[in-house]
Amino acid sequence: MNATTDPLNGPGYDEFRNTVQRFIAAEITPHHAQWERAGQVPRDLWLRAGELGLLCMTVPEDYGGAGVDFGYSAILVEEMARAGATGPLFYLHSDIVTPYLLHYGSEAQKQAWLPRMVRGEVIGAIGMTEPGAGSDLAGIRTRALRDGDDWVVNGQKIFISNGQIADLVLLAAKTDPELGARGASLFLVDADRPGFSRGKALEKIGMHAQDTSELFFTDLRLPADHLLGDEGSGFRYMMTELPQERLLVAITAVSAMEAGVSLTRDYLTQRQAFGAPLSDKQVLRHKLAQAYSNTLVARSFLNDCLRKHLRGALDTVTASVAKAWTTEMQFTVLDECAQMFGGYGYMREYPIARAWADARIQRIYGGTTEIMKEIIARGLFDAR
Repeated sequence: MNATTDPLNGPGYDEFRNTVQRFIAAEITPHHAQWERAGQVPRDLWLRAGELGLLCMTVPEDYGGAGVDFGYSAILVEEMARAGATGPLFYLHSDIVTPYLLHYGSEAQKQAWLPRMVRGEVIGAIGMTEPGAGSDLAGIRTRALRDGDDWVVNGQKIFISNGQIADLVLLAAKTDPELGARGASLFLVDADRPGFSRGKALEKIGMHAQDTSELFFTDLRLPADHLLGDEGSGFRYMMTELPQERLLVAITAVSAMEAGVSLTRDYLTQRQAFGAPLSDKQVLRHKLAQAYSNTLVARSFLNDCLRKHLRGALDTVTASVAKAWTTEMQFTVLDECAQMFGGYGYMREYPIARAWADARIQRIYGGTTEIMKEIIARGLFDAR
């Protein structure tokens, strides 16, 4: 379905895509159903991905990475989404957590963490969302207060992906509550530190192999060198990095839509009803034609966003449009596709049913659709 203007075409990209497809076929697809039952992906998979150079690919060679452009990360995300491999959330680790370290970390912090993250020995998570502050990052209540040379952290995070297996948590906390958003800072929390604890794995509608949990911080003491970047700059850092996060969600959405349309076309061709394949029924042919059209439009827009991001020109408003529009369309398309499977579309053994359930979170994490619309509106009106 990729257009000829696909920014991810080319010899290097194509060879890498083949490597990713082989990795998924050998290491993920045969085991994913078991991981869904277990509610977690084994650490061995992360180590295997690290061995093959599939983690933190944009990290420079000085820290063990490949030093390649974001296009390679995008290909990995695309292929994982097409395969329904929603358990191993590699991009959270590689392309959301790692850039904070790379862009704002000290040399000592980079040397301490990045090589092990590249190898898959350390798994990263990001602690932003709280029970009373979801998309409103300025409303976080977790506190980090100075005590001599240390920071003492108290608070709670919820809906944290990789929460059960994370070794490193990038934590957002208020260091000066009176300053609002300008009083937020970021910290690096190693998960074996006293005062850090995990709640039970949360039960979700979809993405059953992806562990999600609450995290608790109770009089957690962090040395001064665990502050990431400058004190009070956390909100600015988050606003700078969020466009890439939202683009990653959009990549997942569009790739899952493409897979859903392909699955549905095959099903309608093979499934017989009233003496003929379902693909002969005009109402179903037209439904799939509309789903395909919507998916093709989404791909065209996504490719434009990818081109912009690869040259460093993707702005916050455009990334928010991409995140909001593609995830809303993803759920619409996959809902129509599941409907065309009839009763089978409600059975988890069918990939289309799992894709439909997995898609629901896309409209929420990374910033809800409603928050995306507010960001877009501010871009429209505040710039006048």
